[in-house]
Amino acid sequence: MTTEPIVLRPDATVADALARVRQQDLSPALAAQVYVCRPPDETPTGKYLGTVHFQRLLRDPPFTLVGSLVDSDLPPLGPDTPLPAVTSYLAAYNMVAAPVVDESGSLLGAVTVDDVLDHLLPDDWRETEFHEEGARHGR
Repeated sequence: MTTEPIVLRPDATVADALARVRQQDLSPALAAQVYVCRPPDETPTGKYLGTVHFQRLLRDPPFTLVGSLVDSDLPPLGPDTPLPAVTSYLAAYNMVAAPVVDESGSLLGAVTVDDVLDHLLPDDWRETEFHEEGARHGR
């Protein structure tokens, strides 16, 4: 889990969100969505309100408030959610990241598909034949 997902207040605009999503140091999984929360807007945040997906940001005018675009239908994960439940969640909702929220409703961070793969793959997966084969073919 990362404790540094993109967190915005509900009064931030689509333009604000897209500027944050464009940051070069973000992984694609973290740039796929923003998490809308009440202040404070660093983890652990104020009350988690929901998620706004990157594609939704592209479809709405730049002046639109992200608070009006929140997808609150997807339940957040708890901090003790077991790995099989996390993988099922990501697969069932076709997500690359999911919010992790504590019992008081504060966003603690986000778990990404990269986090899940790090737990599922063997520790030495980078040194395996598959990885070396991909490197030889420019992948």
